Amino acid sequence: MRIGILGRGGMADALGEQWKRAGHDVLAGSRSRGDVRAAAGHGTDAVLLAVPYAAVVEVVAGLADVLRGRVLIDCTNPVGPDFGLLTASGPAAAERIASAAPTARVVKAFNLCHESVWRLTPPVFAGRPLAVPLCGDDEDALTVVRRLVRDLGCEPLHAGGLDRSGLLEATAALLIRLWVGEGADAQAIAPPLEFAAG
Repeated sequence: MRIGILGRGGMADALGEQWKRAGHDVLAGSRSRGDVRAAAGHGTDAVLLAVPYAAVVEVVAGLADVLRGRVLIDCTNPVGPDFGLLTASGPAAAERIASAAPTARVVKAFNLCHESVWRLTPPVFAGRPLAVPLCGDDEDALTVVRRLVRDLGCEPLHAGGLDRSGLLEATAALLIRLWVGEGADAQAIAPPLEFAAG
């Protein structure tokens, strides 16, 4: 598979290296280098959007023509000062991205973990592979992203349509606050499955 990556930060590097290791052809681009259109361009099976949230709508809107029909994976988190959710009063980040590039097939994924987790080969904890929730409306796009999740040694979880992506973003804001702001073991908030439904 040919994967374009928009951005050259930690998430772009971590996921890109793992997908290269899995045998994919990965091309990363950034606005500062002027090669972002090539990374998003023709021949890519999927494009990872890994730029700071403040820039995502502008970047995507400027590439809407080359993103036509592309699987666009949004791993961004709209988290601001004091770990607040910047999109709390409006559409989710993934929905804003979909509006900026209406012909792209947007899937929200990979936003719940720090880049260091994606550098693990594979990310398995206490013998259990990491689960990666996905939100999207296009089944073919979800199939592509499920494969990329499995190529990391993780398990994809269907979390609903793109209208549910705000829940993933809010979950990320909560987890970041607990982990970083409080130094808490955020995993401790979820009981084992047999106790989850009462």
